[in-house]
Amino acid sequence: MKLVIVTVVEDFEPEVLRLFKEAGIEQFSGSDIDGYKDQASVLKAASWFPSTKGGVESSLFFSFTDTDKISRLFKLIEAFNSKLDTENPIRAVVVPIENYI
Repeated sequence: MKLVIVTVVEDFEPEVLRLFKEAGIEQFSGSDIDGYKDQASVLKAASWFPSTKGGVESSLFFSFTDTDKISRLFKLIEAFNSKLDTENPIRAVVVPIENYI
């Protein structure tokens, strides 16, 4: 069992949900997050009364799942990202789990 973490801009959230389903990952959690690309935007967002929203509306998904499902998900994400013309592709990482209950 491993932990897969996926981040994506809000526009691609439906695609991530489709890719999870296609990979056979049916149990996962998600959360809305703000994404930042540089230090200046973080500082603007941290001020008491920011004039503009500093972050990009994004989503984070994670699942504790089997290696074979993660491999399928990564292949699907690579195929999806290869067709994009944006600087905001779907990002994913895998974290090994040493123990779990």
